[in-house]
Amino acid sequence: MQPGEPAKLLRIHISESDRIQGKPLYEAIVARCRELKIAGATVFRGLEGYGGSAEMHKAHLAHHDRPILITIVDTEENLSRLIPAVEDMLDTGLLALSDVRVTRIQKKGGAYGRERS
Repeated sequence: MQPGEPAKLLRIHISESDRIQGKPLYEAIVARCRELKIAGATVFRGLEGYGGSAEMHKAHLAHHDRPILITIVDTEENLSRLIPAVEDMLDTGLLALSDVRVTRIQKKGGAYGRERS
């Protein structure tokens, strides 16, 4: 993926309590992204939210069911290989796909917020 190349943003909304084969669903999705050599994926934990079930998910000391958002940016071709795999993993959740314009690519070896030597 190069700057200016057409790209897609896939947002996956799930719950922290969602599991597949005993492990967190978000970990399984990110692992599948790596297997398919998807450009990158980031997982965010939300403070509060609800979806189609209207059940509130929020951070609480004794309750670990916060909303999870996974964001993935790559080409439409690459995401078209990922989406069916993710759909097979989900019992509930939301996938949202939108067009984006990539303006900068992080070079290998660099990381967010770190200076390169």
